[in-house]
Amino acid sequence: MSKTLEGFFLIADITGYTRYLSESELEHAQDTLTALLQLLVENTGPPLVISRLAGDAVISYGLRENFFQGQTLIEKIEVTYVAFRKTIERLVLNNTCRCNACANISNLDLKFFIHFGTFGIQRISDHDELVGSDVNLIHRLLKNSVTQETGIQAYSLFTEAAIRQLGVEELVEEMTAHAETYEHLGEVTVWVQDMQPVWEKRRSGVAVIFPTNNIWWQKEVDISMPPEQVWDYLIQPEFRNTLIGTDGMEVTNRSDGRIAPGSIYQCYHGDMLVPQTILEWQPFESMITKELFPMYHVVSWIAEYRLDSIEGGTRLTTKYSKPTGPFFGRTLLRLLFPLLFRRITMGHFEAFAQRIEDDYRTRSGEVISEAEVTGEQIRQAAGASLQASSGSQ
Repeated sequence: MSKTLEGFFLIADITGYTRYLSESELEHAQDTLTALLQLLVENTGPPLVISRLAGDAVISYGLRENFFQGQTLIEKIEVTYVAFRKTIERLVLNNTCRCNACANISNLDLKFFIHFGTFGIQRISDHDELVGSDVNLIHRLLKNSVTQETGIQAYSLFTEAAIRQLGVEELVEEMTAHAETYEHLGEVTVWVQDMQPVWEKRRSGVAVIFPTNNIWWQKEVDISMPPEQVWDYLIQPEFRNTLIGTDGMEVTNRSDGRIAPGSIYQCYHGDMLVPQTILEWQPFESMITKELFPMYHVVSWIAEYRLDSIEGGTRLTTKYSKPTGPFFGRTLLRLLFPLLFRRITMGHFEAFAQRIEDDYRTRSGEVISEAEVTGEQIRQAAGASLQASSGSQ
């Protein structure tokens, strides 16, 4: 009997595949599906654990105790979707083959299904099989009327249980309410996020670039956690204040409930309130802010907080541009920084790394080891999907 656990389920499902296959040559179709499944596997990392590949879908889960905060999960899904669409676009642009399989790649798309509940794990062959009524529910949701009733082709579908547990009730205003009715389950209320606007915004957006020719100082620290988890801590005021060295911190000016460009980290230094305004927001990669000198607010600089994957974890690098503002303030900062602020700042970085590593170990709960999904397993899953789809035609 498997132990009962609580957590999230996530299914990333490639759509349009049956139609694509019916108009395509099998060999090249399998190559395409293998490449797309590989992308989904690579974008599924801790705290999500891959349960198994199911044809043209990747099924994963994560325990409640060590899961992302709500905005981080939503942005992780968005980043994965954008990577998927970029791959489709690249395959189309680089295609020189005239077969139907290559010509019809642009008909493929992606949907996500997210639920929270209880489940058990049974080890079957080379994968973890999730069992329980909540697992049955998310699989039932794969068959739905969302596209017929809303016209939305690519989406993330969140159950009410997932929305409540993630604490993102304020974000549902940007989603579409929907309901499905299933035998033995009754009516199930869900919230649907259209992914097409996400793709269009990321595709056409102009990024703010840190002025690399104007670097004043930079600091690096290595953290024994994956970038997604470091990012999740980096954006939380209660942990970010350790990195900055403040007495307290809060976020104002959220955009539709999210921290985003234009949002402000209000930093408390004793009685002083010092804002850090977000200029650029690239989840799991970098954040660029405009920051004020606490002792002289008319002096400011641009800071970039960048995450890079390294062996065994993540490297957090922060770069500061040369300060701007009145001559007196810039001179004061340049005098004080080598004598005092540089050492203090380095201490803050090390304290931040230690604090989030300790916190994550404390709340990780039961450790689940993730079996490696090999390239051969991905290709076999693609082949099995081809056989199932061709057999159903």
